[in-house]
Amino acid sequence: MPTLINSVQLGSLTARRGFQNEKEVADKFNNWRYDEDAQQWLLIMNYDLKDIEHVDAVVLGGHYKTDVQVQVTIYLKTAIDIRNLQVKLVSNDNGFNQIERRRVDKYATLWNMPAAVKSILRRYTGEDKPNIPNPKDVRRMFANEFSDAEQRLVIEWLKQNKILIVTDVLKGRGEFAAEWMLVAQKMEYNARWVLKPMNFCLNFFGNGKVGITNRGNFHIGRITIQRKGGDGGRDTAKDLQFKINPAELFDC
Repeated sequence: MPTLINSVQLGSLTARRGFQNEKEVADKFNNWRYDEDAQQWLLIMNYDLKDIEHVDAVVLGGHYKTDVQVQVTIYLKTAIDIRNLQVKLVSNDNGFNQIERRRVDKYATLWNMPAAVKSILRRYTGEDKPNIPNPKDVRRMFANEFSDAEQRLVIEWLKQNKILIVTDVLKGRGEFAAEWMLVAQKMEYNARWVLKPMNFCLNFFGNGKVGITNRGNFHIGRITIQRKGGDGGRDTAKDLQFKINPAELFDC
C-alpha cells in the first residue's frame, strides 16, 4: 500500500483512469484495498491504512452538498468515522460548475436579506422587470445597469455576509454538509484529481474582492453570482445561481 508522499500531501495526483460519475468515485472507495486512488484519498484524509478495517461509500441523492459519503471503520474502535465529499467532475480547465441555485426570495429568507437588496436581485434575475429605459436584455438587468447607489448597496451587503454566503453555497449545513471537495477530470485515461479540505476551498474560492465582473455579474472572490438563464425558457431560468471553476484547484 502507498505511503504519504509529497504529491499526496499537495492533494493532487494523476490517475491511470478517468472518472465518469459520482458512483465510480464511491466504487473506488469501496474497493480501497486494491484501488490506488482511493488509498491516496484516505491518506489525504489522515487515515492510516493499516488501521482501517472497512470502508463503505454511498452516493447521496437529493440536494445535498455532499455527493459521496464515506464511512470508515477502524480496528478496535466501536465508532464509525464519517467523511462527506463533494465531487466535481470537469472536462476541461475552463469548465464552470453550478454549486447552488434558488429563487431570490428563498435566499432572502435564508440570509435575512434587506428588502432593497431583494428588489435589486429580483430585477437582476428577471423575476421583476427592468425599471430602466433600453436595458441590454428586456427580460432582466445586468449588475452594471443598476444605479451606482444600488450597486454599492448589493456589494456592501455581500461583503457583510460573505462568510455566511460562501459557506452555505459551497459547504452547506447540517449532517450532510461537505467536508472535502474532490475534483476529477471526466476522461477515460490519464486524468487528474485533486482532493482538498472544504475549509481550504472556502478560502480559495471565497477570498478576494466582492464586485461586478466585466460581463455584468456580481461575484465574491472566485464565485460568480448570476441569473441562471437557459432552461428552454422555463421559469427556473430566473433562479439566482452561484458558479465556480473547480479546475482552478489543480493549480493551487
